Amino acid sequence: MIMRDVPDFWQTKPTDRFVLKWIKCHLSAKITPRLIHVQWLHPWMITLASACLGMLAGVIFAVGWGWLAGCVAACAQVLDGVDGQLARLTDRQSKGGAFWDSVLDRYADGAMVIGLGIYLYRLPFPMPSWLLVILAALALIGSNLISYSTARGDALGLDLGPPTLASKGTRASVTILCAWGSLFWAGLPIVALFYLVVHPNAVVIKRLMRTLRSTQPL
Repeated sequence: MIMRDVPDFWQTKPTDRFVLKWIKCHLSAKITPRLIHVQWLHPWMITLASACLGMLAGVIFAVGWGWLAGCVAACAQVLDGVDGQLARLTDRQSKGGAFWDSVLDRYADGAMVIGLGIYLYRLPFPMPSWLLVILAALALIGSNLISYSTARGDALGLDLGPPTLASKGTRASVTILCAWGSLFWAGLPIVALFYLVVHPNAVVIKRLMRTLRSTQPL
């Protein structure tokens, strides 16, 4: 396949927004063209590898190595864009592949949030343990509900409003940057935790209110 003959559609999906689109176009797209001639390599393998890296990043975060966790999570984020690009370039897109990608993303996201919470608990961060547990739970729930509410809203044909900035790419980028910053201040990941608590949950609440106003009660 000659790359100059392929339109740029392969780089992103229509649903990709903002940060995620930048990552795919400027980072993932540098890797994918080098893989199209590897005959044994299938997109699902890259999906699985990306998810494993994401979960590994969460474990590393929990152990207390924030900077390294950020590096591994960044690699996972870039690799996460490669599977879809490879599928589009080689005409191997499938609903099953999209399902794999969505489900395994939740494992990676969840592992990173849990690792973040354990990291702060082990510092120890000057915050009551019960409050830290509540915040970590809200961060985990809110992050998952962004993806779930989007998928559920699409399935029901609901208008959830404009695309949100609390998407996977933004959430991962904030967490990665704070993990890197822990090299200079160990407590910086608390900023990521507060972000994950506030922004995703605020978007979900906004979506709930929007659908309440736009639909008739049962």
